[in-house]
Amino acid sequence: MEQAYYSMSEANLPEDQFSLESKLESLLFVAPSPVSAHQLAEALGVHTDEVEQGLRRLSLIFQQGRGLRIQYFQGKYQLTTPAELALLIERFLGLEATSRLSRAALETLAIIAYRQPITRPGIDAVRGVNSDGVLKSLLSKGLVQEVGRAEGPGRPILYGTTMDFLQHFGLNSLDDLPPFELLEQEGVSPEEQKLLKD
Repeated sequence: MEQAYYSMSEANLPEDQFSLESKLESLLFVAPSPVSAHQLAEALGVHTDEVEQGLRRLSLIFQQGRGLRIQYFQGKYQLTTPAELALLIERFLGLEATSRLSRAALETLAIIAYRQPITRPGIDAVRGVNSDGVLKSLLSKGLVQEVGRAEGPGRPILYGTTMDFLQHFGLNSLDDLPPFELLEQEGVSPEEQKLLKD
């Protein structure tokens, strides 16, 4: 028996039978890279405000024990999986566990995450040691990126975190970083907190 194949366009299902959240979920699923609310609004023919509200509602739905999350970074959205399922997904895909980050790399990432954009001399001032090597490693791993140049002598490069940084640490956005008050409970001295904040 010959099997018939139909394209989605041939099915002629009315679009209006789907909620805004369902449409957003579909668009995020097929998007090859992070997309802005404006791009989604244009595709859907609605206002950007409606898209942003729909994304918030969809994000809340996903947080109710679902296997997807919406990640937000630098004005763009992407569909991801929860960090809690990373081991399951790695095992399913046959991936080896990602290499662990050194203490120096974690320290440098924390400085960049909380103080971005920041220059390498700024990172060195907080750490008290040269950060060239660890910064090159973080750049090669795609966890940090060059985001511009500072005004001043030599116009040093400014660094910030990336979407891969959020994915590596299971964050939906930079707003999910722990507040500084929690850092004190984790043994970070007030002086070190001040260096990270200032």
